[in-house]
Amino acid sequence: MDRRWFRTTGANLCAKIRILLVLCTTLVFTSAHAVEVSGSNAVTQENSLEITLGDAIIMALQNNRALSVESLNPAIRETYEQQESAVFDPSFSAELSASRERKSETAGISEGDTGAGMSIGKFLPTGTALSAEFTAERDWSDLYSDRYKSRLGFTVTRALLQGAGLDFNLANIRQAKLDTISSQHQLRGFTENLVAEVETTYWNYALAVKQLEIYRQSMELAQKQLKEIEERISVGTLAEIELAAAQAEAALRREALINAHSNMETKRLQLLRLLNPSEGKSWTQKIILKNLPAVPDVKLDNVENHSALALEMRPDIRQARLSIERGEIEIVKTKNGLLPRMDLFISLGKTGYASSFGSSAGDIFGKNYDISAGLAFEWPLGNRDAEARHKRALLSQQQAEEALENLSQLADMDVRFAYIQVNRASQQIEATAATLHLQEEKMRSETEKFRVGRSTSLLVAQTQRDLLAARISEVEAVVNYLNSLVDLFRLESSLLERRGISTGSGKL
Repeated sequence: MDRRWFRTTGANLCAKIRILLVLCTTLVFTSAHAVEVSGSNAVTQENSLEITLGDAIIMALQNNRALSVESLNPAIRETYEQQESAVFDPSFSAELSASRERKSETAGISEGDTGAGMSIGKFLPTGTALSAEFTAERDWSDLYSDRYKSRLGFTVTRALLQGAGLDFNLANIRQAKLDTISSQHQLRGFTENLVAEVETTYWNYALAVKQLEIYRQSMELAQKQLKEIEERISVGTLAEIELAAAQAEAALRREALINAHSNMETKRLQLLRLLNPSEGKSWTQKIILKNLPAVPDVKLDNVENHSALALEMRPDIRQARLSIERGEIEIVKTKNGLLPRMDLFISLGKTGYASSFGSSAGDIFGKNYDISAGLAFEWPLGNRDAEARHKRALLSQQQAEEALENLSQLADMDVRFAYIQVNRASQQIEATAATLHLQEEKMRSETEKFRVGRSTSLLVAQTQRDLLAARISEVEAVVNYLNSLVDLFRLESSLLERRGISTGSGKL
């Protein structure tokens, strides 16, 4: 587990220690669960893929197209931070103009002016706008010599009520940052769901392969039984009526084998879709699993600790908390909007006049100056728009808090349900193993009885069917246990850390 994770959860120290203790109790898996994150060890040979569970996870993280799409969202959200921060970037502007007028009532005399100017401005987070400008003008006429005017001015405008203060002017940037963090949590949740889906699909494919093998062995057994019955009928030691039950059982096994093969192919395609291996081989590649279903050496903590971990780590709960923070900022913005607008402005300038541009610019530093100051006030009567915005922000905040409480309750319930399923699946492993042993004994007994004429082919077929179901149930119990563990770890949002995958501050 990356140490950076502990610095970026935002939880207090006690919560982090509790999480560490819970993780340490269940971090070690058997070799069937070992996940090597340093690189993929998958072996591709002649359109076949030999892969461990760890290889499958790494390949999915590297190649899955849906994850590639989702991973772009945090970078997209960061552009909104830059966009909101651009409000405080300095701005530069320049202007060049010229005009000419000819007046017939003054004997066709022409006059006009030319001008140029440039300014630079900046808005500060305090609500203060600064600007500096320099202008140069030339007035000319056929009646008099050219006149030049140069001016250097400074203007300061300070918001006193609406629009004043860091909390208001930095609100949009802070909200954009929260949105970026939220998208990182969303990416983590998506990744965790993907890893969980890869694991469950891996084990489901392993189950399908094992089922196909069991059904094939069962069909071979039924065919062997059918052949034996036919031989005994031919020599007259068995009645011909026994043949129908054996033939029906062989047909049923053949049908089950066809369905098992179809199910295995479906699981293979689902796993390939998640892994997305090299292009051109995807849908035809065979998958050879190097990890087979086995019961891991995992000891769960009490359910309260797993629930507490979920409330601390789950991305959807973290996003809900961020929504509350965002709502608090929105309340600050709308509350500021209830105030009237009153701005203080001060403008100071120095102007030079002369018959040339150079002289006018030099005259700026003379005794001529201009200064102006004042207050600008604006108050919309009724102010219903601002009041509606503020009321909506308050109600939305209340809604976000209620949503967090509801989501926390649902997360707690999800973990408790998953915890129950893990314990149930664990107990089923022992139960199905015992059932299989008894069914094997029953099968041997019924077969011996049939060979000495004390049973029928129908009873033998029934015991074979029961044995087949017991063998299937045994492997299903192991896979269900593995999948229930994955589901529990996903719901408490510790799956990535348990598999050695570090997300840092939310980024992969």
